[in-house]
Amino acid sequence: MTITRLDPHERLSGAVIYNGLVYLAGQVTTDTNLSTEEQTSNVLTQIDLHLARAGSSKSNILSVQIFLSDTTDIEAMNKAWDAWLDKENKPARATVEAKLANPEWKVEITLVAKAT
Repeated sequence: MTITRLDPHERLSGAVIYNGLVYLAGQVTTDTNLSTEEQTSNVLTQIDLHLARAGSSKSNILSVQIFLSDTTDIEAMNKAWDAWLDKENKPARATVEAKLANPEWKVEITLVAKAT
């Protein structure tokens, strides 16, 4: 089976497509001056773009891992998440507090989706 790597960088690929699945690398904001809700919206927009490039969409997401630098921000993150989520196709999800690589990042999201 073919492995397709999208947006390869020095240490990782932005997404990997294999065996009918899309594995998305952790996505973080492009603007660290944003609030948690705004950073989450920014990340979800990036996710939409990556999934589209991989031939998929949010309705095909199977599982999501959300990393928050501070879990007291979960309501703000959930506000953006709830506005974006495909209510008919909710993925499995885990949300944890983690020390992110850049202290200005408030949220990082990674996921696995079915390729279409």
